[in-house]
Amino acid sequence: MVAEISWTKIIVIMQKCKDSLEREFYIRMTKRFGWTKGVLINQIENRSYEKYLLNQTNFDQTVPEKYRLQAKLAVKDEYNFDFLEMGQDYGEAEMEARLVNNIRAFLTEMGGDFAFIGNQHRLEVDGDDYFIDLLLFHRRLRSLIAIELKIVEFIPEFAGKMQFYLTALDELVKLPDENPSIGIIICKSKKRTRVEYTLRDTNKPIGVATYSNVGTLPEDMKSMLPSPEQIAEHLKVFDTDLSLLQTAGDE
Repeated sequence: MVAEISWTKIIVIMQKCKDSLEREFYIRMTKRFGWTKGVLINQIENRSYEKYLLNQTNFDQTVPEKYRLQAKLAVKDEYNFDFLEMGQDYGEAEMEARLVNNIRAFLTEMGGDFAFIGNQHRLEVDGDDYFIDLLLFHRRLRSLIAIELKIVEFIPEFAGKMQFYLTALDELVKLPDENPSIGIIICKSKKRTRVEYTLRDTNKPIGVATYSNVGTLPEDMKSMLPSPEQIAEHLKVFDTDLSLLQTAGDE
């Protein structure tokens, strides 16, 4: 495997990863998904190795063995949504819109092999309309991936709704040559035992993950920052100092 990816990426892995299993994981993932050096570094810094190992799914009971490992690699335990740059107060609709507007970063964070189908994907069942937040397609699994976004802590009721969506997708949307649909519920937080009990007897393939938005500055730190006017003044001083330095250099 080492001979199949660039030496530059090997150096990154050797420098940033000390555990041999962690190194092997990133070598295999880089080869499988064709990660660039920048994407590889981002995956390592976001602790993708740990997030894949800790993920909570029921795939051992619901996914055929030949697809099981690939399915597990399609779900992380936590997703990093720093690129959304959301404030403290936001709703699910805003987060969904920002994910769609940053679709390339979103699909990269999902881990590779995902294609975007649409958001608020409409399902009509018995004359009633239902909408899936985000619908993706996983090329290696050949499965539709339904994603539900929740800005609150996970509760068991979320899994029941996802089961309904997956059944409807398999009956109404899935093509004959495609594999059964998979659901990913992404919540603000979760209690692991609650998720374990919820998924144990669930007969549709579902994973439950959380998201982080640590790029958002905590409220108690905002008072420490200079005002926009002060920042502008600092930039003026910097520009003046730089001009003086360049002039002195020319002389």
